[in-house]
Amino acid sequence: MPEPSPGTPRPRVSRRAALRAGGGVALGVGLAAIAPATPAAARQNGTPLCDEPGDSAAAQGVGSSDLGIPYYREHDGTYGYVFGDTWTGMQQYGDYLGSPVMLCQSGFDASGAAPISFTWAMPTGGGARQLFDYRTRADNGFGFEVSRIPNDCIEFGGRTYLQYTSVGTWTPPAGYDGSLMSGVAYSDDHGVTWRDYPYHWPGDIQGVNQSMYGMWSFAGIDPDGWLYIFSKRWNGTHRNTADGGAIQLFRIRPDRFRAGDFGAQENWAHLDGRWQWTTAAAPTPILTGNNIGEFSVKRIGDRYCMSYFDVTDYSVCTRTAPRPDAVWTAPKPQIVGDNRWPASHWGKPQVPTLYGGYIHPGSASATSLTLIVSQWPGVEHQPPYRVLQFDGINP
Repeated sequence: MPEPSPGTPRPRVSRRAALRAGGGVALGVGLAAIAPATPAAARQNGTPLCDEPGDSAAAQGVGSSDLGIPYYREHDGTYGYVFGDTWTGMQQYGDYLGSPVMLCQSGFDASGAAPISFTWAMPTGGGARQLFDYRTRADNGFGFEVSRIPNDCIEFGGRTYLQYTSVGTWTPPAGYDGSLMSGVAYSDDHGVTWRDYPYHWPGDIQGVNQSMYGMWSFAGIDPDGWLYIFSKRWNGTHRNTADGGAIQLFRIRPDRFRAGDFGAQENWAHLDGRWQWTTAAAPTPILTGNNIGEFSVKRIGDRYCMSYFDVTDYSVCTRTAPRPDAVWTAPKPQIVGDNRWPASHWGKPQVPTLYGGYIHPGSASATSLTLIVSQWPGVEHQPPYRVLQFDGINP
């Protein structure tokens, strides 16, 4: 079913209607052991951050939205949250603002005692608006695109970078991902104005189906001086069964990235019988398994943490590794669509029609993560279209 025109309610059956409660085989085994870093009562356990009457998002002009990808604004020590398709009213009513949209927060409470509260919107002045200068559901010179969906955001060296996927269709034929292209936009005024790098990674509609550069996550600049980036196929529809859960890894020097010299990347690849960093071969997928939708990788303390929406397992899972190019732990389901089945879901927080699951870079520690999880509306737009905050997640 095509997406509705901006400013109108979405259909009851959405692009995420294919989520299946309890389907598939769990990637993880057993229940996650929670090692509390703060009192359990102090933590947020599914606190809605938008689509609630009188909330801080509404005060900035945002009614309902999803994703809420958090990033650290290093120039002033605040945090930004990047949302996808956004409406001014609750349950996707009111005016359609577009995608991406950004709200900011002056101070994040990593203990979880206070929920995230948004204090201003970007661009500054007049409330939240679409960040990028393009028309949704139109041809902006690249081919028809429905909207541009953010995948991750990072700031370093005075410049903010936002990687996105331009969606050509939310209902691609079987075996196709429906993307038009992927790109990186940047802002030199901390999110007020944005420009695109001239290079774009072609997607399905441009003839490159299943590109492994469809969705990115910026893991951060390591003490070794490299910017580490994980990427995978576009699977925002959650129907891309060809996705296969594959994630790849590459790295690039921050100054080369700033210059848009993306060809300067080094790839983590299995070559000549061993894993190595190389420019002589494309990255080799480091993880495979179930279908994966949105994902997030962040360096928290001295450990790398990964979260992702496992479409087949119907859960947000986490993994960790001491280094981006080291062996990752087995996945742990943390937040699930159905906590009755399988056994690895028992006792887990339950969020029907969940997806997303982004790691907050200000998380208390590598054993006490804050995750931002999205929830899609079902029949009669229930539950709401929103993002939820979970604290104290031990990956």
